[in-house]
Amino acid sequence: MGNQARQSPHLRRLGFGLLAVASVAACGSGQTQAVRDYISIVGSSTVYPFATVVAEQFGRNTSFKTPKVEPTGSGGGIKAFCSGVGVEHPDIANSSRRITAGEVETCAKNGVTEIVEVKIGYDGIVLANSKTSAAYKLTLRELFLALAKSVPDPAGVERLVVNPYRRWSDINSALPAVDIEVLGPPPTSGTRDSFLELAMEPGCKAFPWVAALQRDAYLAACHTLREDGRYIEAGENDNLIVQKLESNPRALGIFGYSFLEQNGDKVQGSQIDGVVPDFDTIAESKYPVARPLFFYVKKAHIGVIPGIREYLKEFTSDSAWGEFGYLSDKGLIPLPATERSAVLAQVQNLTVMQHSGH
Repeated sequence: MGNQARQSPHLRRLGFGLLAVASVAACGSGQTQAVRDYISIVGSSTVYPFATVVAEQFGRNTSFKTPKVEPTGSGGGIKAFCSGVGVEHPDIANSSRRITAGEVETCAKNGVTEIVEVKIGYDGIVLANSKTSAAYKLTLRELFLALAKSVPDPAGVERLVVNPYRRWSDINSALPAVDIEVLGPPPTSGTRDSFLELAMEPGCKAFPWVAALQRDAYLAACHTLREDGRYIEAGENDNLIVQKLESNPRALGIFGYSFLEQNGDKVQGSQIDGVVPDFDTIAESKYPVARPLFFYVKKAHIGVIPGIREYLKEFTSDSAWGEFGYLSDKGLIPLPATERSAVLAQVQNLTVMQHSGH
């Protein structure tokens, strides 16, 4: 890569220091502003509860301040993370999907060229409803027909039409005769990205002629949710979705398995293709709507913002992310032991991502 590339971490660290000094100078006479003395973490609402409990444990058991964790959504968090190097930018971005090639390019344009990827475990995306109603048993095909903006013509003609389905029973007479009403995440959410890829797209592929469309037309058909009020964007706060399901027993909600685990007294997960979402079905890759979870670390901030290396050590300790760690009590599905060891080595060596997303 040449001398310039090898020197770049030092140059970036120098730039970071200059930014810190500038932020102090900008405060004006008679005022001082220290370099930020806590870790700033943004991103996925799904990873948020895991990061929060690690941050609290870290704050209690070390001399460092408790990190500030904000649930901004994966897309919003990575955007903030990639906006630059310096005290005004986050140190860590949580994400319920892998960072994309475009996001890596944006990072690089803004000087964020060394990123450590930490895969922390697995999660399932559940479709849940209030326990006061009957549990749903759905297929991915039915889920696609319920939520897509355009669907195959019910008359059997090979063309897409505006989604005509109003009730679940319109799709399958065995389903409840109630209005389709699904509360779900907004476009900035990694959960929404994963739901489109892992649930909507396979349901779309149940129609061979749709799967055979040219890529742009295929993605438009499979990844576009309806906008007629049947799918309701409910923000990044998954706890709020749970509350809304309690008050509206006819509705369904989309969120990460950890929130189902934490609210099992109030809501229940729907069967998808005959599989109930639980710890074992997700860990064994039997549940069809499962995905890995990540966080991303800005290497230029390590050694400048205090405690980042130690936070990584806490998160990747057996007592946290291990098979019987406290994160599994919160609903995280641990990585298999061999994969966990490989990720741990990358974290300990602060190995920089070599790929460019997907």
